Amino acid sequence: MSDSSAGETVRAETVAGGSSEGVRRPGDDPIESDADRAAPRIPDGFEVLVVGPTYGGGIVSYISEQTERLAEYLTVTVHDSGAPPAGSGIRRVLYGLVMAVVALARFATRSPPDIVHVHASHHFSFYRKGPYVFFARHVWDVPVVVHVHGSGFDDFVETDSRAVAGYQRAVFGACDEIVVLSESWKDIVAARTSRSKLRVIPNAVDPEDYRAEPTDDHPHFVFISNLIERKGTEEFASAVETLADRHPGAFRVSIAGDGPLSDRIEALAAAHDEVTYHGYVSEQRKRELLSEGSVFVLPTYAEGLPIAMLEGMAGANAVVSTDVAAIPEVIDDDRGVLVDPGDVPALVDAIEALLIDPDRRTQMAETNRRTVEAEYSWQSAVDELLRMYASYA
Repeated sequence: MSDSSAGETVRAETVAGGSSEGVRRPGDDPIESDADRAAPRIPDGFEVLVVGPTYGGGIVSYISEQTERLAEYLTVTVHDSGAPPAGSGIRRVLYGLVMAVVALARFATRSPPDIVHVHASHHFSFYRKGPYVFFARHVWDVPVVVHVHGSGFDDFVETDSRAVAGYQRAVFGACDEIVVLSESWKDIVAARTSRSKLRVIPNAVDPEDYRAEPTDDHPHFVFISNLIERKGTEEFASAVETLADRHPGAFRVSIAGDGPLSDRIEALAAAHDEVTYHGYVSEQRKRELLSEGSVFVLPTYAEGLPIAMLEGMAGANAVVSTDVAAIPEVIDDDRGVLVDPGDVPALVDAIEALLIDPDRRTQMAETNRRTVEAEYSWQSAVDELLRMYASYA
């Protein structure tokens, strides 16, 4: 999928055609359970119109994968909802508003698809996506799916603002189904809508992109993230300093990413031979680092369901992370160690426990690889998306 200007439609090369008969609306039978699932049957030419940004951020990566992988089964068209430029200030806000209006106008002038799949995060992303939901539902009269992303969506839903809460209820009320990343997110979003609308489809990775290839016998801890406070960058750096004093030369650390705390990580690498700072890396290099690692570390303060963690698991890494959002649903005692966010002594203990226990490390790594293959592969996600679309075909 290629990038495009705001509002431009990007089409996946696939079969043509489509129908929107048999649409299920709120009040009909609940979404099918796992036990009731059958092979999806979708008419030739059934068109899914995906609404979301086409540049920058994790939602873009998801849309790109979704488009590419679904194109084998149905027609997928991507409508670029636009995204405000980086930075802050009144110019950014005004530019974002103008682009949002232009993108919505382009959306309104195209022919209706069979279903609209809207990707939204919290705050401005959600506000911008509401008109798409209302237009598709009330003007086109086609089914609408809202796919919720973002580490801050829980705080967004728990707002004290009656106006914001009312807008959330209106958007969710106008859609037919809401995709969330985990059971915990299902509980959060249920505060603003009927649970019967909620469907869990976790984030996904392609396990075949990763190979377990440890380069030596030393435990290799990998931290790949935006270098910001929310990701626990400072806490990880402090933990590494403590462990380097306790176990000099007994482990390796690879850190990749950039951000406001890059200077902190550069100083850490300069002071400790155990640490290599790679800066911003390509997708291919990221996969190589994760495949070479033995433990993936993410001491984050807030997440949805972190794709980076799933990628680490696909690369056969044990996991050290925090007990926030959907992470505890994925990481149990057989897959990693979880600590409270901000608890540096506990983080040190968790990393050290895996540093000195190679058998436990290896067992977790193997379990995590199998878990991703069975539960978090893109094929699993595609199967679930197809089942969802088929219920409206």
